[in-house]
Amino acid sequence: MTYNAEVQFKFDATFEPTYGTSSWTSDDFIPEEHYLITAPAGDLNCKQYFKLFEKFLLCVGMDPASIRSGAMSLVFNDWTREEDQRKVCKEYELTMDEDLEEKFREFKIREEEIAKLFKGPMGTELNEEELTNLEEGK
Repeated sequence: MTYNAEVQFKFDATFEPTYGTSSWTSDDFIPEEHYLITAPAGDLNCKQYFKLFEKFLLCVGMDPASIRSGAMSLVFNDWTREEDQRKVCKEYELTMDEDLEEKFREFKIREEEIAKLFKGPMGTELNEEELTNLEEGK
């Protein structure tokens, strides 16, 4: 059995100036635009569909930042389970706002541990030369 499928994104637009039509007077607009984006639907995965839709949105004039924001709003909204949101955060190494305080505490603990490592034998701070000598085993 052979399976063939195609997905299409189509955009048609026309612009008619409201002031006189004897000549085209606006350089900012194209009087007519037609976009047709097609792709083989049978072999596309979810990320490829999103890439295809991103291309379509760019064609119709959307800002890349708005496109990214729209995509993220699918994940981080009130209707998406927190468990699913956290999976995405883990996959892309993101931190949710409610986890920032805990991350800050972890960073402070690490800073304190690093500061302890750089203390001299009598608890004094080591200067750069002493640190270099210590690292080289002198």
